[in-house]
Amino acid sequence: MSEFKWARKDLLGLRDLSKQEIELILDTAKSFQEVSDRSVKKVPALRGKTVTNLFFEPSTRTRVSFELAEKRLSADTIHIASSTSSMVKGETLKDSLRNIEALKVNIVVMRHPSSGAPHRMAPHFQASIINAGDGINEHPTQALLDMFTVREKKGKIDGMKVTFIGDILHSRVARSNIWGLTKMGAQVTVCGPKTLLPPSIEKLGVRATTDLREAVKDADVINLLRIQLERQKESYFPSIREYVTAYQINQEVLKLAKPDVVIMHPGPVNRGIEITSEVLDGPFSVILDQVTNGLAVRMAVLYLLAGTSQREEKVAE
Repeated sequence: MSEFKWARKDLLGLRDLSKQEIELILDTAKSFQEVSDRSVKKVPALRGKTVTNLFFEPSTRTRVSFELAEKRLSADTIHIASSTSSMVKGETLKDSLRNIEALKVNIVVMRHPSSGAPHRMAPHFQASIINAGDGINEHPTQALLDMFTVREKKGKIDGMKVTFIGDILHSRVARSNIWGLTKMGAQVTVCGPKTLLPPSIEKLGVRATTDLREAVKDADVINLLRIQLERQKESYFPSIREYVTAYQINQEVLKLAKPDVVIMHPGPVNRGIEITSEVLDGPFSVILDQVTNGLAVRMAVLYLLAGTSQREEKVAE
């Protein structure tokens, strides 16, 4: 474990994190990994702490992962969905958070459809805020669990050739991964229809291509992204059938990658679109490992932020 100490109140994205901070989270997650294998799957690290999960968008993997991580750390938890909050009556996000903080909540895990929402709120509150996905901006814990999985399967991140295929334009997962992976020394390629590649994305230190075979060639890791039709206000390609023909990962395309390539996906997976069932269920897929690793990573993030708040409480005393 690194001697480097966590000092941030919030986890809002990977854009502003240093390599040392990312390594600390990954190393801390490694230490929490074995908790799930115990007969008693609980540690008292967050006993006496209260965590609120505030989700304004649908979520299964992220929400359940955070809820379970909080329980494993012995935290008290509150779950609020937008449909059951006072925001449906016109209350602002800031006022909602003020009311939550008045209940002496220590950490707020927030998913919001507006890019930058957690960044705008964090400076106004003593409680720590964890970004669980904001619009098309970032999804830091997903990227962290992706990097944890790469390091677990490949032994390192530095020098790995990592390719992202799909809807890069609307993907907060891709953005967080790009920030994190490039800082950790990976060689990142993004691939998709030209209309789904952000303009000037190469300025982020990645290679961009519309050619699937070029993107897959010699890749160590392939991370697939679904087409986010719910975020698209116009058509970015002629049809799903044409997308499948040009960008689906199947067994034939996979032969171009490294023999020990790993296939990743943040979910939910659209079988038969971005990936065939044969590849999804095959030996190269580590998608379920990502889900398992997400629990350890989110335990690590909660633990590190809770430690920061404890230090602040002692200073206040």
